Amino acid sequence: MAYWLMKSEPDELSIEALARQGEVRWDGVRNYQARNFLREMSVGDEFFFYHSSCPQPGIAGIARIATAAYPDPTALDPDSHYFDTRATAAKNPWSAVDVVHQRTFRHVLELGLLKQQAALDELQLVQKGSRLSVMPVTPEQWAVIIGLAT
Repeated sequence: MAYWLMKSEPDELSIEALARQGEVRWDGVRNYQARNFLREMSVGDEFFFYHSSCPQPGIAGIARIATAAYPDPTALDPDSHYFDTRATAAKNPWSAVDVVHQRTFRHVLELGLLKQQAALDELQLVQKGSRLSVMPVTPEQWAVIIGLAT
């Protein structure tokens, strides 16, 4: 099993909304490196659900990958914010996965707290200039963050 961190703006999808809905499609990723990470995911992998672009950015909980990556249908939908004029049904460069809620943390683990942890210095999230919405997390980093959540 691999571990990941995926970012979502709470206005679009929050950990609470995922908990209510149970399973949702994680779509709209429009960065090739982040897309490649989606394609590396396996059913059962877990990820930290990170709330971004909000008053309190940070890790809000844990979710699990429910499906392998598949072509992102929002790329083909002209009414979608994520529509891509270059994408076709035969050649869609973008991917999505379905995810399920696992756990909501009692408190959001704020970015400032994460940056204070020496054991997380190599976590892409805390690297200067890192803006990826999907990134790998090592088992050691996962354990440190889980420790902060308890």
